[in-house]
Amino acid sequence: MEEELKAKVLLVDDETDFLTTLAERLEARGLKVNTASSGEDAVAKVDDQSFDLIILDLAMPGIDGLETLKQIKAKQPDAEIIMLSGQGSIKTSIEAMKLGAEDFIEKPVNISELMEKIREAKNNRMLVLQSKSVKEIEKILHTKGW
Repeated sequence: MEEELKAKVLLVDDETDFLTTLAERLEARGLKVNTASSGEDAVAKVDDQSFDLIILDLAMPGIDGLETLKQIKAKQPDAEIIMLSGQGSIKTSIEAMKLGAEDFIEKPVNISELMEKIREAKNNRMLVLQSKSVKEIEKILHTKGW
């Protein structure tokens, strides 16, 4: 049996049945899941909390997934984001990657594939945080003249 992955995930999708079902499936695998049913809601939640990963639907009313991605990356440049789409195109996935998405997954979601992507994203986030910590420590040591 694989080890339990502990990560804090924000799941964003306007399809409430899909959102509820996927959140339950992820929580059953040990993840702490917050949900948002719109891009606006997701951006507001990112203001209040940090997440190991954001899983973001591409096609939503209001601000769509690409615009939500831009706004989240403007606030948290090191946010790990996986895009989801039921009608994704190569052009759209390339655009999402250019804007900072880590990956792009087609619906219907294969839960094993998604869990692997979450694991990779969490590992990437840990590396970024470790690197920032080392830089902060070096900065403090350098300014103190130790």
